[in-house]
Amino acid sequence: MLNPEVGVVHSYDVLKYTLDLDLVANFTSPYPHSFGAKENIQIHADSALNTIVLNAVNSSLLIDSVGLAATSFSHSSDMLTLQLDRTYNEGEIFEVRICYHHKNVADGAIYVSTGFFFTDCEPEGARKWFPCFDSPSDKAKTDIKAKVPVGVRLGSNGKLNDSVVDAGAITYHWVSRDPVATYLVVLTARTNYLLDVITWISPISGDTIPFRFYYNQGEDPGYIESIIGEMTTYYSENFGDHPFEKNGFATLNNQFAWGGMENQSLTSLCPGCWGESLVAHEFAHQWFGDMITCKTWGDIFLNEGFATWTEAYWTEHVSGYSAYMEEMKGNADYYLSANPGWAISEPDWTINTPSVNTLFNYAITYMKGSCVLHQLRYVLGDSLHFAGLYEYANDTNFKYKSADIPGFQNKMEEVSGQDLNWFFDEWIYKANHPSYKNVYSYKKVDNKWQVLFTARQQQANIYYWQMPLELKINFMDLTDTVIRVFNSFNGEIFSFEFDKQPANLVFDPDRDILLKQATTIVGLPEDALANDFELTVNPTLVTDQATVKYYVAETSKVSLDLVDLNGKVVRKLARSVQYPGYHQTELDCNDLAKGVYIVRLTTDNQRVNVRFIRQ
Repeated sequence: MLNPEVGVVHSYDVLKYTLDLDLVANFTSPYPHSFGAKENIQIHADSALNTIVLNAVNSSLLIDSVGLAATSFSHSSDMLTLQLDRTYNEGEIFEVRICYHHKNVADGAIYVSTGFFFTDCEPEGARKWFPCFDSPSDKAKTDIKAKVPVGVRLGSNGKLNDSVVDAGAITYHWVSRDPVATYLVVLTARTNYLLDVITWISPISGDTIPFRFYYNQGEDPGYIESIIGEMTTYYSENFGDHPFEKNGFATLNNQFAWGGMENQSLTSLCPGCWGESLVAHEFAHQWFGDMITCKTWGDIFLNEGFATWTEAYWTEHVSGYSAYMEEMKGNADYYLSANPGWAISEPDWTINTPSVNTLFNYAITYMKGSCVLHQLRYVLGDSLHFAGLYEYANDTNFKYKSADIPGFQNKMEEVSGQDLNWFFDEWIYKANHPSYKNVYSYKKVDNKWQVLFTARQQQANIYYWQMPLELKINFMDLTDTVIRVFNSFNGEIFSFEFDKQPANLVFDPDRDILLKQATTIVGLPEDALANDFELTVNPTLVTDQATVKYYVAETSKVSLDLVDLNGKVVRKLARSVQYPGYHQTELDCNDLAKGVYIVRLTTDNQRVNVRFIRQ
């Protein structure tokens, strides 16, 4: 496969990183960022190769020598190229050694201050402190030894194998039995760190899991320690057994720019940040982000959207569904007020890592992402939704590996038996959200009452969001009924008949469609047909067939054409006089070459174009 980070064929799989670091000097004034290290990398050849290319930032790392299967190296443009001692064939396993120094530079990955040393690497900081294939798609086991002065406690990924004291220094040896994405590899150390260790026994496997709480003087993690067992049990019951042989949390200092960072089996927290919601979020990442890691940065929804939603799901466990919904509505309100106007996942992000401000935009990646998961719950219902999440988390194609959004979609489709392409297309890959301008009316017809409801959207872009809609009809006798319909096109009219007189209609009464703006007004029956000139193509990413829907407000000559980007008419779809109302035609794209096309609608008064992509 193509390695998007380095632009070369990635013809190998890293199996294990073994690191040996000397950090003693980092705890002595003037507290330098520099340290010496040795690294062995165990590699599986996926195809014949005689060189390997690693990420290694030149401004941070100085390579001293290489050995074992590596005979020479070149280091430039943040890439370390190792020449191997021979050609290794597909399936062979070999090991290279790299001796290097981290330079005395503050690089945003290594943080050093009085008595403190820690790493923070998401998305691409690991390459600043050890040479690696720095992509979330390639996870490897870790074996880390770190030498620090006596009196310093140091935590890392996996299980503490041993700690050996020698001449005023102590070497901690941490080994992860489970593969770790490079951005989740962590070192956290402090002089006189306070440490509590509690254990949790899995009701599923019977395993005893230690939880290590590293904290600063004056902090009190006691409440979190008292609930972490219940939280672990709840997550395990819903998402599968706790995935790692150890877990833990460590508060850092003011150099840490975030609230928390979900390093695998040792989460970093800001100083004093022992809040329940923050811990619920970061701990959820141990399943969604660490056990299953986003394959590319275009799949960050699978990390942050999931953890943010799970944070609210923990609220549901503690305080009930109403509290969960209040939290989700707050998430939606934040998104609606701060929406920067891009999609949750952009195709380019799978190749080119976006800026941190874009990738971790709070309104999109966290708030909108969490709301999309709630809306999936609304579409599927609780039974299928939670069955799908459990099956996704326990699928061996993803567990302890990486996943992309299409893989998650396929799993949810498999479990639910439903085609969800429409849902993911509009909520994950489209920007913004629908703005409903609904109209309803009611009148007596013979001895029955007829209710007409018109689902209308009037957003600035051309997209139309399909969704199941819930309509609550209140009656004059103070009773009510909730009706669920599927709205597939703009201006769709729904008619209902009742034996008693309606009082009013409430659209989406429980606000399950969180990502929307909406008004619903009562009007005259003829208002149901009021609309503007419009055109939609669904889906906008087409593989074989698309549906073209359009509305004309008055009788007009209509031309509907398929046009390429050069303006050439590829196909004439309609040539006729058409009456006011909605019209629809199917567009067969099987014989179209891949690329961007335009559907052009021309009437006596207006012309409108809609672009779509033939994949």
